[in-house]
Amino acid sequence: MSKTSEKAPEKKIILASSSIYRRGLLERLRLTFEFESPDIDETVIGGETPETTCIRLAKAKADTIARHQLAAIVIGCDQVAVVNGQAISKPGSYGPAVEQLRAMSGQRITFHSAVCLIQHDIQKTIEFSVPTHVTFRILTDAEIHRYLIAETPYDCAGSAKSEGLGISLLDAIESTDPTALIGLPLIALSKALRDFGVELP
Repeated sequence: MSKTSEKAPEKKIILASSSIYRRGLLERLRLTFEFESPDIDETVIGGETPETTCIRLAKAKADTIARHQLAAIVIGCDQVAVVNGQAISKPGSYGPAVEQLRAMSGQRITFHSAVCLIQHDIQKTIEFSVPTHVTFRILTDAEIHRYLIAETPYDCAGSAKSEGLGISLLDAIESTDPTALIGLPLIALSKALRDFGVELP
């Protein structure tokens, strides 16, 4: 008598983020997952490059959740935008967003999107960062004002949502992973999840 093969139980996946954008991206992979907001100190350490900072923070976010979810695959993420060698963060309000967009007008900006996956019970960690190069067109103050009033992108590093009206501010986007700019590079993440034994597709 032949035995019917049993499908391995699904691995528990936790997204260590409160971002609705990252949750929406992860949902594209049609995986069952939970999400939990990590509480970490995001202070930049002197001497770090922006890429090093976002990788460290992505790992810290994942590890914070993974320490009490030992059998789960925990996904931590962070993103840093770099203008003329200087890291910029989420503007938080209209005034700082105006200054960010003025600084980026006509410039080529690099966004580093870092991801770390941790599963403590098997002592496995994968971390990576995907760069995206974004060229802003030359923006007038009137265009900046109209955009910010229309989309209020104050929770986004760089003050522009490329998945929305912010795309109209740009001349070009260069990346090997098209969702990296929104905050979660799904091509690289899919590869890492397969390395953890998750079946995709």
